[in-house]
Amino acid sequence: MMPQEQYTHHRSTMPSSEGPQVYKVGIYGWRKRCLYFFVLLLMILILVNLAMTIWILKVMNFTIDGMGNLRITEKGLKLEGDSEFLQPLYAKEIQSRPGNALYFKSARNVTVNILNEQTKVLTQLITGPKAVEAYGKKFEVKTVSGKLLFSADSNEVVVGAERLRVLGAEGTVFPKSIETPNVRADPFKELRLESPTRSLVMEAPKGVEINAEAGNMEATCRTELRLESKDGEVSERNRSPERHSSNDPMFPKTHHSLC
Repeated sequence: MMPQEQYTHHRSTMPSSEGPQVYKVGIYGWRKRCLYFFVLLLMILILVNLAMTIWILKVMNFTIDGMGNLRITEKGLKLEGDSEFLQPLYAKEIQSRPGNALYFKSARNVTVNILNEQTKVLTQLITGPKAVEAYGKKFEVKTVSGKLLFSADSNEVVVGAERLRVLGAEGTVFPKSIETPNVRADPFKELRLESPTRSLVMEAPKGVEINAEAGNMEATCRTELRLESKDGEVSERNRSPERHSSNDPMFPKTHHSLC
């Protein structure tokens, strides 16, 4: 064992006649070419993205104050020109520029909803191609000074104007009673009160006055015409107090005079 160990140690300590060995470190061959290709491709993508970003900024007109027709001011957002919203718009206040009108355009309808804290609709205004509908507990129309012109709710409809004019050719139809201090026609126009199928009743606690200052007054009925006073009397004052009971030529006319 001893001579073999000494020989091995002596062989390992002998100087080598060969030069130092050099190991190459790096990527060579097809691996190097692939790496350069990927680096070049990455640079091309970065340049394309940069060019697209600059083009988008130029087309959308991005500036420090905003984008396109949209400007950011101290009071909020400012839109110039026509604007189109494809989704719901939530805003506290919408107003036009001073001296210009504010227009809302839609192909179908424009709906304005007033919500509460639980997002429940309290008041709704719908303007459509066929009608304008308003939903709410009460509807009011006032003047600039705050005077009530028109009010409507589930209990009553109030007209606050001094005069209510009906210009329809067929007049006005009231399915139920009406309360008013004065009913009169326009100057040189006729006033006609008619109930085609039922009775016509006029009541007042202090009296009912029918006055025709510049013309005739006619009361026509099919069967009987009654004038009745419960506590007082029925009186008629006229220069020629004369009444005709029939206009049919087949029946003689009877005259009744009131004194």
